[in-house]
Amino acid sequence: MILGVYDERRNVGGRTERSAVDDMTVLAARSRLGSRVRPALLALSTLGVLFLTGCSAETVAQIKRFGFPPPASDRSPHILNLWIGTWIAAFAVGFIMWGVILWAANRYKTRHAKMPPQNRYNLPMEIFYTIAPFIIIAVLFYYTVLAQNAVTRMDANPEVTIDVVGQKWSWTFNYKAADNPAVGQDVWEAGTINKTPDLYLPAGKLIQFNLSSPDVIHSFWVPSFYEKLDVIPGRHNSLQMRPTAEGVFPGRCAELCGTYHSAMLFKVHVVSENDYNNYLKSLVAKGQIGEAKGPSQANAPAKTVSEEGTR
Repeated sequence: MILGVYDERRNVGGRTERSAVDDMTVLAARSRLGSRVRPALLALSTLGVLFLTGCSAETVAQIKRFGFPPPASDRSPHILNLWIGTWIAAFAVGFIMWGVILWAANRYKTRHAKMPPQNRYNLPMEIFYTIAPFIIIAVLFYYTVLAQNAVTRMDANPEVTIDVVGQKWSWTFNYKAADNPAVGQDVWEAGTINKTPDLYLPAGKLIQFNLSSPDVIHSFWVPSFYEKLDVIPGRHNSLQMRPTAEGVFPGRCAELCGTYHSAMLFKVHVVSENDYNNYLKSLVAKGQIGEAKGPSQANAPAKTVSEEGTR
């Protein structure tokens, strides 16, 4: 190894020169190291090219979002920008630190076994790495507060109100549609362990979700909306958002709530206002009128509509 080669010198004609044996040993060691590094770099480069050329447009877009699904609400961009900004800051800090490490390793490298001069402390450096983290945290905190305020902003007059009940182990959705001229009364939809409920939302409308639980803590989460909120017994939490993209999106409980936590799934259908009203009318036709606090047989397999919707 190179580090094991001592810099033995001899005096020739008043000059100090290294022996030819040492030079040959160093060159041989460098050659062996280069023969190992070059294939590895070539392989990594090849894999990188193949990875980039093999990605679809959708995959490339997801990579640009650092793994996030496409945003589907008006609050999503605030969280996405914070997410990407945090990664940029992390990469910047990482690149700077690796750059300093590699620069120091190259600047102060030596061909002999002697240790370079050691300092007990470096006051400017210690001041820098004490203050720098506080600056980074302050900047991230500032942008986090801005994003949080934008996401949690509440309007006094939402266009659609839905009371969401999270119970062991499914969801109940109460549509407060008494003021909706197309429907004229409140309706509900409920799920069980064996029946995944559907949540319908009109695109472009400001929606308020009022969350409650009769048993344990759950968490209402739609990944494409980029936000979630805990559903806590004895406490009523609310969140607002405006769906911006039509489609079907998965929803789930983000809190480990018990034995059948994995069954707490639901599907979010973002549709046109006309389709939304038609869906509510279909619930009226099924007799699912009024308010449901959660199925009394939520822990049992679904049997009949009336049993699933016991109020």
